[in-house]
Amino acid sequence: MMPQEKSKARYTSSGLAHPLQEFDAVPLARETLDGVLSGYRRPSDKVSEWLREGALQPLRRGLYLTGASLRSRMVCLPLVANHLHGPSCVSLDFALALHGLIPEGVVDVTSVTPKPSRRLSNALGRFSYHHLPLHYYAVGQELGALDDGLNFLIASPAKALCDRLVLSRGLPLLSRGAMRQWLLEDLRCDPELLGQLNLAEIRACVATGFKRRQLGTLLSVMEGLQGEVLA
Repeated sequence: MMPQEKSKARYTSSGLAHPLQEFDAVPLARETLDGVLSGYRRPSDKVSEWLREGALQPLRRGLYLTGASLRSRMVCLPLVANHLHGPSCVSLDFALALHGLIPEGVVDVTSVTPKPSRRLSNALGRFSYHHLPLHYYAVGQELGALDDGLNFLIASPAKALCDRLVLSRGLPLLSRGAMRQWLLEDLRCDPELLGQLNLAEIRACVATGFKRRQLGTLLSVMEGLQGEVLA
């Protein structure tokens, strides 16, 4: 029996797991698949077969997800976003909503990246990536986790707010009053949660020198808001 036939018999026998089940809802690069298929004479043919059967779901060229029937957990969209285009970090409106700072649900999974901006779509949804300078991009990143236990890279609440400010097109230099209005009326941020943000991260963003005036005004307003909460 040829190696490919042996592998096929092994994984289709009653009671034996599919070789992709161990990856569950974690995105798979083609290099990882090549390792799984090292015993096959024609790995590309097997990948095509799994795609036809629905055992493998394409995300973009060279990146896949196991099929729904083989997953025990829900797909983690922020984790998928990290893998689709990297390096990247989930931020902006998607992160603000996930952190509970803004009330609206967000359809697109929004991320920042030191690479050129990019938009991608697949069967899971729409993913957008917005360029930031590397020295500023690297500030305020943390590991997030949803109920499924999978970890992903996400901007902290304070950094996501800073990113939203510096990437808002057409937003003029704001006075302290206009900045307060932008936060509480335009974004409709939760004032109580704003009062809990880590101002050290906003100061770190200001220290990078990127959009210093806008971020400096945000810091000043945030210091005032936190003073009101403590009063």
